Amino acid sequence: MIDKKIEHDVIFTMSAETMMDSTKLADFITQHQALIANRYSILSNAYIGEYPILSYKEKPEYKPDNRIVVNFAKYIVDTFNGFFMGIPVKVYSDDKKVDDYVNLLNKYCDQDDNNAELSKICSIYGKGAELYFNDEEANVQITYMNPMEYFMVYDRSVLMRPLYFVHYYIDDEDEIVGTLYDNINKYDFSSKNDYVISEGIAHRFTDIPATEYIENEERMSIFESVYSMINGNNKALSEKANDVDYFADAYLKVLGSKLDEETMKELRSNRIINFEGDDASEIIVDFLSKPSADETQENLINRLERLIFQISMVANINDENFGSASGIALRYKLQSMSNLVKAKERKFTSGMNRRYKVIFGNPANSMKKDDWVKLQYKFSENYPANLLEESQIASNLSGVTSKETQLKVLSVVEDVQQEMDKINQNYDPLNISTDYSVNR
Repeated sequence: MIDKKIEHDVIFTMSAETMMDSTKLADFITQHQALIANRYSILSNAYIGEYPILSYKEKPEYKPDNRIVVNFAKYIVDTFNGFFMGIPVKVYSDDKKVDDYVNLLNKYCDQDDNNAELSKICSIYGKGAELYFNDEEANVQITYMNPMEYFMVYDRSVLMRPLYFVHYYIDDEDEIVGTLYDNINKYDFSSKNDYVISEGIAHRFTDIPATEYIENEERMSIFESVYSMINGNNKALSEKANDVDYFADAYLKVLGSKLDEETMKELRSNRIINFEGDDASEIIVDFLSKPSADETQENLINRLERLIFQISMVANINDENFGSASGIALRYKLQSMSNLVKAKERKFTSGMNRRYKVIFGNPANSMKKDDWVKLQYKFSENYPANLLEESQIASNLSGVTSKETQLKVLSVVEDVQQEMDKINQNYDPLNISTDYSVNR
């Protein structure tokens, strides 16, 4: 069996002057279904540990047939996203009204968890999306989606502006049911009535109420470049396990003596060989064996594992040599992964800008539609913390930098402004009122 190749992602586009109709919608859904089969399903299966080796044709009963899976894809995704989003991104503003609203919105929508899940989806599929809507209490809500549930249609300009967002699913009757969004309305449709698009209902946002996030410009999964090596590693490990089973079940060879069935049973049970005869040199007893490829197999497995981490640019933090590194040495070991994080950070920032731009245009909140430009984002790479080293650096900065910069060095301080407010309120060793507050 030949492993199925992962198809490249496809960006759906159409002319901005052309209206979406049932024929075009059906065509886009057909193309999207092909992408699900030839791309998204393969990537999803890799993350949950469903690899091609598990569906290979079974070997004859007399041959060992191990199917061992080492799920590097899940390890790479989870390790990278723990480094990228393990410390939640902070969204803040110098404008207190904007800052208070965003804090309330993020708590109401449980946005730290949404960001983490959205980031993971992007790493698995190369892209993901979030949808905005007003709930029963007229508050803005945010939910995330993976590419098997949606697709975005862009215009054909160099800016690639979103024209339509389509979310659909297959119901209990195997019919496709979904919703189409443009910049004003949302429309229901179903394959049961030939994708006829219903009358629109205003969604109350000033633009399409959805944002697509991408992992990188190529929309590649973080493990896509090493997928073939992961399959190769699974095959090599499985064959090695087959060889172990083969040696455990090796055949006993007896030449020069006829063994009856009872004698063979005794040999298996007692593991004692004792043959009578005047000329024992004529009797040969040993095991059949095949040439061992143990060293070759080990070299292949070790090389594949090294290459998987090297090419994916995600650190193997469980490596025995990794834990001994600290300080600048540790940062060098994580440099490649940090480079990936910086690239993803820029893509995520772009998506978050559009998120708040669209949400601030909804009349359900009290924000001006342009207030989103006042927002700032702080991403923090999740390095292992050496609190002793951090405290020494912070102490050495005393009198050289501001109190704010000192506190930023300490990973235990999640919110610098909040910590400085506490210092103002509770800590005054000289009984002198010192104002350390700063505007963020």
